[in-house]
Amino acid sequence: MSIIQSSSTQRGARCKVLFVSLLMVAQLMLPSAPVHADRLKDIANLQGVQANQLVGVGLVTGLDGTGDQTTQAPFTAESFRAYLNQFGIPMPAGQTFQLNNVAVVSVQAELPAFTKPGQNIDVTVSSLANSDSLRGGTLERTFLLGVDGEVYAIAQGNLIVGGLGVQGADGSSISINVPSVGRIPGGATTVREVETAFNVGDSITFNLKRADFTTARHVSRAINDFMGPGTATAVDAVSIRVRAPADTQARVAYMSELENIQIQQGSAPARVIVNSRTGTIVIGEHVQVSPAAITHGSLSVTISEGFGVSQPAPFSDGETAVLPQTDITVSQENNRMFLFDTGTTLSDIVQAINAVGAAPGDLAAILEALKQSGALRADLIVI
Repeated sequence: MSIIQSSSTQRGARCKVLFVSLLMVAQLMLPSAPVHADRLKDIANLQGVQANQLVGVGLVTGLDGTGDQTTQAPFTAESFRAYLNQFGIPMPAGQTFQLNNVAVVSVQAELPAFTKPGQNIDVTVSSLANSDSLRGGTLERTFLLGVDGEVYAIAQGNLIVGGLGVQGADGSSISINVPSVGRIPGGATTVREVETAFNVGDSITFNLKRADFTTARHVSRAINDFMGPGTATAVDAVSIRVRAPADTQARVAYMSELENIQIQQGSAPARVIVNSRTGTIVIGEHVQVSPAAITHGSLSVTISEGFGVSQPAPFSDGETAVLPQTDITVSQENNRMFLFDTGTTLSDIVQAINAVGAAPGDLAAILEALKQSGALRADLIVI
């Protein structure tokens, strides 16, 4: 009897262990809740490695009568005279001439980090004087300077102008987009390299695109979990300093690993953005409202002026007179009052305001009133 009981007990124990094991496997097979994460390269920049702005002043030639009017822009003639002098073509100092096919322009370009001499970059060309259109023009050789005054690229080529401008003999005109601005894809060739701080020192620093202490802590923790304790240190809400190998090839491979680490960003501050020009309103995720009651309606007052005729009774000595009359009409829409309870979220706010049919301007007024009353638990930013 005892042997049978012992066997039954052992079978029950084995079944229990098997059931628990199957339950654990089933839990592992269940899909986990998705956690949104971003790559480090998408939320941070490497300190000392950035693009540089280049600018220069040049001439666009070959325009079909849409160039600068030299009578109103005399520096166009002087620029053209200096340009010809570079090629040994002197122009008389006192001579004035009209150049309808030439325009003085500003040439701008962005020099990306690590760009080497001989590589091409895009340029944007903009009229500096009174040229009507740069369509069909050719940019003459223009030197592009950095903030230090050194030449980093040379631009030249035919312009691509997306705008269109047409003018009639009677002075009427029509313009589509901006014909006085054009681009030259790959129109500048770099001649000098900008030194970066990538290979300087025994560490590199990542700067977050959005300052946040929580995100900085998450970045340093993720790097330490991946590369080892003590590798990364959060300096402040923006910068994270990371130890890096001194060898250039090893540092490049090291950066390749770091920039693909998945980072869970901290939540953004609770904010409400109101664009007063376009009426656009953006309500952040964590915006909440303290208990408040709101009613919103439209009050219309109409005042009309008119005149009435006062006619005297028959056979009386009275005279006919014209008297002014004023009619005042007041109307108001009957909108219901709605209540915001404690912990009201974004979806509650949107549903409540949509229920009363408020326009963007009305919504902005409601949000401003909530902020003034202290019920809106978020920053209200008007741009």
